[in-house]
Formats: sequence, C-alpha cells, structure tokens
Amino acid sequence: MKTTICLIAGATLLASAAGANAEIRFGIMNEAYPPFFTKDASGNWVGWEIDLMNAVCSEMKETCSVVDMSWDGLIPGLQSKKFDVIWSSMSITDERKKTVAFTNKYYNTPSKLIGAQDGKTGTAVEDLAGKTIGIQVSTIQADYYKKYYASVSSEKTYATLDEAFQDLAVGRIDYVFGDSIPLMSFLQTDFGKGCCEDKGNVKDDPQVLGQGIGGGLRQEDTELLARLNTAIAAVRANGKYAEISKKYFDFDPYGE
Repeated sequence: MKTTICLIAGATLLASAAGANAEIRFGIMNEAYPPFFTKDASGNWVGWEIDLMNAVCSEMKETCSVVDMSWDGLIPGLQSKKFDVIWSSMSITDERKKTVAFTNKYYNTPSKLIGAQDGKTGTAVEDLAGKTIGIQVSTIQADYYKKYYASVSSEKTYATLDEAFQDLAVGRIDYVFGDSIPLMSFLQTDFGKGCCEDKGNVKDDPQVLGQGIGGGLRQEDTELLARLNTAIAAVRANGKYAEISKKYFDFDPYGE
C-alpha cells in the first residue's frame, strides 16, 4: 500500500511539473499556403509562419508543436482545446474578436484579385459585373465579396486556394480573390505565369478586412496572450523577424 501511495504521489508531481512547462500547440490550416506554411519532402511543416513560430517559442523558452486541420475548423478546434494558438494567417477582425482573443499583428497584407491574362484589369465594382469570383470559405474576402461585389457578380467557394487556382487556370472562374502574398506567390510559379496575372488590390475596408494578421487564443488565456505579444515584439526588435523575412520576401511583411 505504501508503495502504491508513493507511486501515485510521484505521478502527481510529474504531472504538475509537466503542466508548468506544457508544450504550446499551434494550430494551422492543413493545406499548403506558401510561403507561410507548406510541407517539405519529409512531411514537416515549413515556411515563414513556421519559422516565426519557432522564433517566438525560442524567445519564450517554450517547446511548441503544430496541429493542422481544415481552415473552417480552426476556431472550433481552438475552443475545444485541440490546440492553444491559431497561427494560420488569420486576420484580426471585430467579428472574430467576439470569440477569439488576438495577439498584436505579426504581418499585414492587402487583398487582391488575380485573373486570366486576357481578362479585364481593375477591381472596381463595375469591373467585375457578370464575372465569377473564386474565394476560400470563411475568409475576410468572403465577407468583402458580400458587401461590395455580390450585387453584380457570382461567387464560387473553395476549401483551399489551390482548388480555386486550378479552376482559374482552366477558365471555370474569372478571378480569385484573396490575400496578396499567396496570390502573388502563385503568379510566380510556372503554372501561374502561364495563365494568370495581377488585376490589382481592392479598396481597403479595415472593418471587413481587419487590422492585420495575429495569433488567436481562447479569451481566458490572458497570460499566454501577454507572453506571445512580448515575444513578437522582441523578435521584431532583435532583428530575427527581418532575418526570417529576407528568406521569403523582398519587403517587410509587417506592413503599416
């Protein structure tokens, strides 16, 4: 009996110690979103957002891991505690703030349209009249479409941008609407160069398009939120953010 009690007590102490330095789990979309995250030949997640996550975790002196799931499962996954932080190019919006506590932004990117090379250039409402626009589900661009373009054009939704790019390339849709960096990355591929071009950035609307990209946490996790904000500021200040960014961009993705 004494041995059993000792074993239980020891296990309790070990569990407490593990909880004090528990692994922080970062949730990302389970589809490639270059250059922010994609899988390498070994099946490991790599990319700008992964490198930044590692730098932030190093700053906090924490062990971190990646949990991937569908884009529209990220907020439910956070709330059900399948992971601790959404770290998946999620825009900070007032609507999302109702359920998610966001860190300070760690990058910002305008929204843009790309289309076929022989199509009309421009992003004004009249430019898109009668056109079909491809948009990833549950994104800020889907909300923007409803506000500005739904009255004159039609929408086709996709689980991933890759699916939208494929339909654009074969002419099933006229445009893809999304964040500028992944869209421009697609245009730089052989596939993208052969079919499509930049049609321009849309008019900004911070109320819909948000205030930049941040990490998303459960609203009660205030201590982790504060630590992440401190770490994000530190990697900006110590030059690590710029070092990582130069591997992927010829500009500062932090934005204004």
